[in-house]
Amino acid sequence: MGACVRAVSYTDVHREWAVQIEAGRHAALDLLGPAAPTVRAAVAGLLRQRTFAYPLSVLPLLVHAAETGALEPAVPLAVVHELWWTSACCLDDLADAHATHPAADDDDSRALLAAVIAGNPLPLLVVQSQQIPPSLRPTLSAEILRCWIAATEGQLKDLHPQAATATRASVISTYRGKSGAPFAMITAMAAELAGAGAQRVRLWRAFGDEFGVLWQLFNDQEDILSGRHEDLLNGTVTYLLACALEQADPHAAQRVLALHRAAPTSAHARAELTGLLQTPAVLHRFASDIAGFGDRAHRILDRLGGDQAHLRVLHDLVDRSSATLLQPRTAGAGTVREGR
Repeated sequence: MGACVRAVSYTDVHREWAVQIEAGRHAALDLLGPAAPTVRAAVAGLLRQRTFAYPLSVLPLLVHAAETGALEPAVPLAVVHELWWTSACCLDDLADAHATHPAADDDDSRALLAAVIAGNPLPLLVVQSQQIPPSLRPTLSAEILRCWIAATEGQLKDLHPQAATATRASVISTYRGKSGAPFAMITAMAAELAGAGAQRVRLWRAFGDEFGVLWQLFNDQEDILSGRHEDLLNGTVTYLLACALEQADPHAAQRVLALHRAAPTSAHARAELTGLLQTPAVLHRFASDIAGFGDRAHRILDRLGGDQAHLRVLHDLVDRSSATLLQPRTAGAGTVREGR
């Protein structure tokens, strides 16, 4: 049944199961039926264009296997995970693009419609399919619907952030919506598919919620390290920014806020603010909090117990996601001059 006795990381699991997950994607597209060839082509194109650097689609396989020792029954949920995140990332990108270039072209409209299908009816079709026991279909469908509501709440807060009043707690509340909710959804669904009792499902949901926050913090760091600086370009209020504001005295906090306002249009502001976000005091607070979220995720896994081989992979995934990737810099390091 595909027990990952050799796997030491989630990427090992993905290498072993990538072919089956891809087959599941094709099967999901077939559920759209022969009457919607244009819809099928648009969604297939979206899935081809948007791939993920980190194959977290194996998370429901690992949860299911932690409960039962078997990964294979959760392959449809790996597909649901990919569909949901493909849709959410596309919608997020379109919202960011619309904020700076309001006139949408035909490609944007096609992507928007494909994202709506990929994230909503198609996952519902998957959990209503023959691969899922009839008794579980309403439960799993309800999980998808609840997730979209919670994640949209978080994303809407992210579209119009208030940096001046941001705190670490307020940012985490947003993160629990836009990232915690979808991971809580997929871990709870995997536990439900595995036949876990209500208490264990609640714990798996709590694990997904904590992991989703961890992954957002990991992603925030990647955005800086990659040089993309999409958060600064979009005016996003990140947890790292909240750490900087809470560490700063009133005068320094006003400087951080001014740079944050200027960052979407100024390379100089982005560079200076990036330096301020990576001062030792800010990163110390940030790293301490990441460690706290990681510890809570580990404690939930310890409380759950289950198949040890797969639990080890989940613990390893938490460790990888809890890493502090950014290195301290002195304030002002990395500033650049405007123009040439």
